[in-house]
Amino acid sequence: MGTDGARALLERAGTLTLQTGNLLNWGCLRKKCPATPGEEVRDCIQKTLTEWSSKVGQDLNQSRVFILQEILEVLECTVAQAIEKINPEERDELKVSAKLFIVGSNSSSIRDAVDLACSALGVAQLDSVIIAPPPVEDGTSFSLEYLQPYWQELENLVQNNKIVAIGTSDLDKTLLEQLYLWAQVKPSSNQVNLASCCVMPPDLTAFAKQFDIQLLTHNDPKELLCEASFQEVLQESIQDTKAHEWIPLWLLRWQLLNSVLLCL
Repeated sequence: MGTDGARALLERAGTLTLQTGNLLNWGCLRKKCPATPGEEVRDCIQKTLTEWSSKVGQDLNQSRVFILQEILEVLECTVAQAIEKINPEERDELKVSAKLFIVGSNSSSIRDAVDLACSALGVAQLDSVIIAPPPVEDGTSFSLEYLQPYWQELENLVQNNKIVAIGTSDLDKTLLEQLYLWAQVKPSSNQVNLASCCVMPPDLTAFAKQFDIQLLTHNDPKELLCEASFQEVLQESIQDTKAHEWIPLWLLRWQLLNSVLLCL
């Protein structure tokens, strides 16, 4: 009943939160090294969905059949052995950093993503969050006005002590300067894609040094998880489900020391 139970739950759910945790801890990706960040995300989603759907059938058979008759506001898709919470006694010694990829256009989902990450890790706040807004539509330029709603949500979370520091991704010197001058909470970092430059632009380097902004590098694609890709892996993992009805809103990837954890 594994796939049947998972499909039945999906049909009655309004929202799906899929948390992969650190899959390396239970070995499903140890034998395979994904070539790109996008492939890594797809693999993690597929492994989690497959494992979850096989176990959810057992749970429903044992004690949760009544759930199938109810409407689920939020359906949590997790694999117990992949979930790690931080030991409170070790929290002060650890730095929890996250990168948030917004897939949909709703900036209010930023709070949901941060709250879920904090809950999953058992912490009150994240030390840093870097925002990657959704790609702009054709014919639209990436501007300060486009970034502002997302940055304001991050600023609110800083003011509410949910995040300590916030950063940006793929801003050139002009846009980074515009954001810095406008923002109430200044960016502490800016990621630069290795595909766009092999050497940091001198003007960006000089501005970042002047205002104490850390420049980091990354190799993430502009669109780490598109709607079609998610629907495809959902259909492959749980056959005959209405995958076309599920649209990803955000993806959050966090890092703790040298371990990489994924949350979708």
